[in-house]
Amino acid sequence: MIIIPAVDVLDHKVVQLVGGVQGTQQIILPDPLDVANSWVKKGATYLHLVDLDGAFGKSDNIPVFKQIIKECSVPVEIGGGIRSEETVKELIDAGADRIIVGTKAVKEPDWLISMARKYPNKIVLGMDTKGNNITIKGWQESADLTIDTMFNIIKDLPLAAVLNTNVDVEGQTKGIDAKQAKDFISKCPCDVIASGGVTSEEDAQILSNAGAIGAVVGLAIYTDKIRPWDWKTPWKA
Repeated sequence: MIIIPAVDVLDHKVVQLVGGVQGTQQIILPDPLDVANSWVKKGATYLHLVDLDGAFGKSDNIPVFKQIIKECSVPVEIGGGIRSEETVKELIDAGADRIIVGTKAVKEPDWLISMARKYPNKIVLGMDTKGNNITIKGWQESADLTIDTMFNIIKDLPLAAVLNTNVDVEGQTKGIDAKQAKDFISKCPCDVIASGGVTSEEDAQILSNAGAIGAVVGLAIYTDKIRPWDWKTPWKA
């Protein structure tokens, strides 16, 4: 399992929010390209780019993401407010390895099915969860579909992965909810990238042992609580 640093962009700056709530910025850095390059220089083999402006309905950060794709030497996945095939195609054409779709995909499963079949192994379904519910629109609303219903919809789709962010522990640097993570990974019919609360090498190892293919790290890596570049096998668990 690989460790994937998050580069979350709000108001065109890199931020780390607590539980996705605007105004709770723990980290504010002015240059997304510089931040992305800093993780690559430390040995990261993959980047997780999130357009929080897009997710919150503001102007998007596609130009800077294209610059990161062009100038950084590692593959990237991009999510946050992606709700049209035009944007999916634009980012894939720009060189993005994977595109994360959440709100639109959950609210309109037929659109998700169409995108997955048209762009096989390029689409990641973002299933952000809070308690036993899927949450959408930047974690501001609960979806009508249940987790099990969503699993049934995607079971035969050529998705690259499912990204599960546990909103209950996201951005708190208190560790993962191991029970929730193991349960989600065991039931999901697709490969899982885990996110939310990854704060230690032990957290990463639990997710790896449970079968996750990747773990997204956010605030913990920005505050030096987790240092995957110092591990015996750097950036892997």
